[in-house]
Amino acid sequence: MAEREFMPIGIAVMTVSDTRTTADDKSGDTLAERVIAAGHRLAGRVIVKDDVRQIRAAARKFIADKAVDVVISTGGTGLTGRDVTIEAMRGLFEKEIEGFGTVFHMISFQKIKTSTMQSRATGGVVKGKYIFCLPGSPGACRDGWDEILVHQLDYRNKPCNFVEIIPRLEEGLRRK
Repeated sequence: MAEREFMPIGIAVMTVSDTRTTADDKSGDTLAERVIAAGHRLAGRVIVKDDVRQIRAAARKFIADKAVDVVISTGGTGLTGRDVTIEAMRGLFEKEIEGFGTVFHMISFQKIKTSTMQSRATGGVVKGKYIFCLPGSPGACRDGWDEILVHQLDYRNKPCNFVEIIPRLEEGLRRK
């Protein structure tokens, strides 16, 4: 059986923070560098405030962009009053990828033990696009990318991966 060829996809990075700028966005840099190193296209990058409306507006803009297949956010997944990324994104999800958070926590537990409970990392599907929400630390971004996303966003990954089902994500919407 012939090996599959790599299929680059468009990935946008969204940093959610009231304090970070392009000069000090280490988590966004971590993700952007890894996206490019893996051979994918960095289809966009933005920093938005910890505000539900701003997060949703930025996500909707990426979702509407034909060059974007995946949005990865970093920040705003914690438990404080300003952490609203999950509330913003879940309000957009058509389907949640619960297993993403589960696997993220399994990996994170090996490094930071029970402190992983303070993160609400998750993923979902919106209008045929994937959204993954990672915590705001560079370490969490490395874990999420290096241990999960680099594999699941690689068409060659077997037995299955997120890329191979992109064409089928909107099947339910077409039936309606």
